[in-house]
Amino acid sequence: MPDTDGLLEARDFGGDERGATGFHVKGAHAQDWGLQNRLARIFRPEDGRTVMLAFDHGYFLGPMAGLERIDRNIAPLVPDADAIMMTRGALRTSIPSHSSAGVVLRASGGPSVLKDLSDEHLALDIEDAVRLNAAALAIQVFVGGEHESRSVANLARLVDAGQRHGIAVLGVTAVGKDMVRDARYFRLATRISAEMGAHVVKTYYVEEGFETVTASCPVPIIVAGGKKLPELDALTMAYRSMQEGAAGVDMGRNIFQSEHPAAMLAAIRAVVHHDAKPEEAYEVFRERAAGSAAA
Repeated sequence: MPDTDGLLEARDFGGDERGATGFHVKGAHAQDWGLQNRLARIFRPEDGRTVMLAFDHGYFLGPMAGLERIDRNIAPLVPDADAIMMTRGALRTSIPSHSSAGVVLRASGGPSVLKDLSDEHLALDIEDAVRLNAAALAIQVFVGGEHESRSVANLARLVDAGQRHGIAVLGVTAVGKDMVRDARYFRLATRISAEMGAHVVKTYYVEEGFETVTASCPVPIIVAGGKKLPELDALTMAYRSMQEGAAGVDMGRNIFQSEHPAAMLAAIRAVVHHDAKPEEAYEVFRERAAGSAAA
């Protein structure tokens, strides 16, 4: 058993050394060509960043606001997203097969919102992921949760399958109601996911110390949008995330629950790919929203 007494708090996180190895996705320089190609479907080669549109919420929440009709509400947005994160059921039933967005499939599941969400299992066979041309597979990791060990084992098994078939794995740090959302916790959760082999990690932004979370994770971190915020607040969170080392954002509710989803997606793209400041991006949102209203 490792000796955990007297552990020193990590403090030397260094600078930003992304891109020094020749491939535009952090930590993937030694991966096979096929896996690198799939990662390039998610992260744009010119800047190594991504705008991911998440609409996998129905796998435990059902038809929440904005996702009542994926074919009507979400499918029209897909051409403006770099990548899309959803279940295989939503992909097959509601997303046009000519879409060029990188496909990130939800690969874990089990309990609904009525049960303990950490009680998840692998819920996707790797052969079906290949059949659906997935670029990556997403799985929840419940560090500190009741079923922490199983979720980490699920991640490890999925990474093994992904490596065999050249498909990336996105580890999603799930935060329970009783867990502290601070940089120390997210350093732990994101690092564990990366150490277990995740090629990308999705986590939450925190206002203090987020740059230590991105610096100490050897693979790209993308930031979850979380609950619906006022548009300027969501754009501010995205901007700070990018300035502090994130490789992109994965937003759902802050896009599809906006009164003007397409305008909000355009504003997020301005932040992620053009370093637009929050106020500048908000003007993009207002202009696009006014244009769609006039049309």
